[in-house]
This record gives sequence, C-alpha cells and structure tokens, in this order.
Amino acid sequence: MNIRDILADIHALEEELLDFERKFGIRSETFYAAYASGEEPEDDNWMLDFGEWASVYRTWLTRQAEYRDEIQKIQRQSPSLAGLIRVAA
Repeated sequence: MNIRDILADIHALEEELLDFERKFGIRSETFYAAYASGEEPEDDNWMLDFGEWASVYRTWLTRQAEYRDEIQKIQRQSPSLAGLIRVAA
C-alpha cells in the first residue's frame, strides 16, 4: 500500500469507528481497553458489534503504524513538509 491508500483506509476505518462510538456512546480506545481485558457485553445482541468494533480498531491501529513507518521513510528522503507533501501526493 502506498501512503495515499493507507491514509484513505485510515479515514474509512475512522468513519466505522465513529459509527460504533455514536451507537454505544464511548470512544473506541475506551471500548478496546475493556474488550481486550476480557470484558463481556451486557447484552448478547452486542456480541457481533463488539467483535467487529474490536477488529476495525485493531486494523486502524495497524494502519496508523504503517502510516507512521511510511512517513518516516519519506521524511528521510524529503525532511521538509513541502517535500513530504510532494512525495505523498
């Protein structure tokens, strides 16, 4: 994936995360910390949502790391913001 693809994926994932946050009224990082520690949903109807939410969040974390790695590679070649934008565009 190139930097533009990664960024587009991050934005799409953030939209999905926002949908879950609006539905359940908490931020994704708060949800994920509880979910990762083994907390079960109160309502069995939430089980599929929680699994999907966790999966989307993990993918988002992965894409964030990929973005940071790609930006660092690009910055080694073009350390200025203008150079970074030129290379990323």
